[in-house]
Amino acid sequence: MSMPQAALPSALTAKFDSRSARIGIIGMGYVGLPLALLFSEQGFEVTGFDNDAAKVATLNAGGSYIVRILPDQIRAAQTHGFRATSDYSEITAQDAIIICVPTPLNEYHEPDLSYVTGTVESIAPHTHAGQLIVLESTTYPGTTEEEVVPRLEKGNPLGLRIERAGDTPATPSLYVAFSPEREDPGNDTVARHDIPKVVGGCGPLALALASAMYQSIFRRVVPVSSPSAAEMTKLLENIYRCVNIALVNELKQLCMRMGIDIHEVIDAAKTKPFGFQPFYPGPGLGGHCIPIDPFYLSWKAKQFDFHTRFIELAGEVNSAMPYFVIEQVANGLNDHAKAIRGSKILVLGLAYKRDIDDLRESPSLTIIELLRNKGAIVSYNDPFFPTVGQGRHYALNMASTPLDNLASFDAVVIVTDHSAYNYQSIVDQSQLVIDTRNATKGILSDKILRC
Repeated sequence: MSMPQAALPSALTAKFDSRSARIGIIGMGYVGLPLALLFSEQGFEVTGFDNDAAKVATLNAGGSYIVRILPDQIRAAQTHGFRATSDYSEITAQDAIIICVPTPLNEYHEPDLSYVTGTVESIAPHTHAGQLIVLESTTYPGTTEEEVVPRLEKGNPLGLRIERAGDTPATPSLYVAFSPEREDPGNDTVARHDIPKVVGGCGPLALALASAMYQSIFRRVVPVSSPSAAEMTKLLENIYRCVNIALVNELKQLCMRMGIDIHEVIDAAKTKPFGFQPFYPGPGLGGHCIPIDPFYLSWKAKQFDFHTRFIELAGEVNSAMPYFVIEQVANGLNDHAKAIRGSKILVLGLAYKRDIDDLRESPSLTIIELLRNKGAIVSYNDPFFPTVGQGRHYALNMASTPLDNLASFDAVVIVTDHSAYNYQSIVDQSQLVIDTRNATKGILSDKILRC
């Protein structure tokens, strides 16, 4: 006998409490896969959905394609029922669906929601009454209610509707919420379950269900009044970082002209026990969130006749940093009576930050492209990328160059400061080192140009 609609939320809450709910996670990437493992560690049966057949096969074989996730972790999850599939008809068997797909920018720096909308349209025909659907992909305020909800209601064949604020408990059939991901690849200082989880529901029951689900794997859940508030929370977090990184990037350029070490200044300033948080300059921003989120908000703000000048200025400063690096490479080579054109240059590190295997929006890609455009003969080394082919924003088709003949390069440019590198040895063997990360701190040599 079918369960009365009003009883569905409490029944699903009980499933979350007992760890008997079936969880489907769409997108087995840097966000979705760690989340799947977190649920599996708590005994949930998790199904991972992904359109990439190679990822599905690797996971089902007990393997991993993300460096920080070990095959042993995948195999441990399989003992709790974890499996991967590309068959969206299996959505019907899930009690809750969590969407963790990319939200990039298009060529005009406008939001590209095609992964989100395509996913929602694909799962809508397989939804069932009482199901919880949560979007975790970073996006602009309004996406959940303006893009996800209408597609779910239009696409499901049962006429299911979404709970909204003001509904009576008996009327809704589907429950939708937004909860921003807070992954920080490479950060081992904070356990994932210790990161508070922000949740905003399309109605009170959706909020209660999503909170119950996340409380089963996170120590603290932070409820907010709406999906839009949760969406804006994520943007605030990352734009805060973007703006402050832009500030130190600009101050770095000023300090170089003044003969001051910006890193010494930051180290001194961070001794203040209040009112200051250290941020560090670099060759540009990388990762899926910080370089992208400001553009999501500035695009949405225009619909409200609002110009986010401060945010856009920070984006401009950070976007210009790879060009600043090229200027410094040119200056360093010029001091050695060489030009960029025809020089052999080794870029050290492709990942967007230290000790991870993630190329998304990495400034290294832009720097390589700019050097090539200026006629340099460019190679790279990165322990996490033996080869690199073609992606959404790059077509490198290169193989990592061993560090056994550094003297043959006119310049070595440190773009990603992986801890595996022996920087003293690199400096000793190189003709010229352009250090964009302060990786050579403490090494005294006239070969080094820090920028």
